[in-house]
Amino acid sequence: MEQTTNLSNAEVVKIISADRERTNILRKSEQAAIAFLVKHIPSWISSNMLTGIGFFGNTLTFISFVLATYLNPNYLLLGVVGYAVNWFGDSLDGRIAYYRQKPRKLYGFALDITIDWLGIILMGLGFMVYADGIWKLAGFGFVVMYGWEMITTLVRYKITGKYTIDSGLFGPTEVRVIISFILILEVFFKDSILYISTAITAILFVTNILDTKKLLKLADECDLTEKLAKMPPAMEKEKVEKQNETDPILTGFIPCSS
Repeated sequence: MEQTTNLSNAEVVKIISADRERTNILRKSEQAAIAFLVKHIPSWISSNMLTGIGFFGNTLTFISFVLATYLNPNYLLLGVVGYAVNWFGDSLDGRIAYYRQKPRKLYGFALDITIDWLGIILMGLGFMVYADGIWKLAGFGFVVMYGWEMITTLVRYKITGKYTIDSGLFGPTEVRVIISFILILEVFFKDSILYISTAITAILFVTNILDTKKLLKLADECDLTEKLAKMPPAMEKEKVEKQNETDPILTGFIPCSS
């Protein structure tokens, strides 16, 4: 049974965010906007159609790089429109399924990850078309670093059973806003995108290393928890006491996915 538009925004937010906890800076305004939109999108527009709209936004961004390369740099502004379209489709496809009480969690998860990855590849290819010489490596590096971050997110999901699309205060929406700002800046200050994208790639490299270290520690703790669960009670208590002496952090174990 589908939800009606009589629900308040607060009630809709609770429904559409039931499967995930957001931590990004713009979460309140973003969730309010999504709650408003899901109530007013025509019923004939499906989740898959919204996913397609989101990918079309990525395609617009790729086209903006090509047009800016061969025609006029001002076409980079089309990329900003592309990111707005991408936000609309990508943010609403899964949320509207929950609002209509028709979620396909695993199907949606697999489709969303695949389309997101293809979108990142398109953006990286667009940058490589636009950039000259060795600067093309910045576009390649960004795709690699973003892919690394996606892998880390998926492995964390496997270990903990909890899925999040945010990395602390930054989520996909904040990334879209930042990249849109970079595109606008490039229109007024030629080649600024080359230096900024290189810096961002370097930052992603560092944060990915730190996140990977945390993930490996978390995985090690979960492995230890699993081993202790298979031990007789007396041996388990002795093992925990010895482990706590060497690593106080492990005094309380983190819940791990079964």
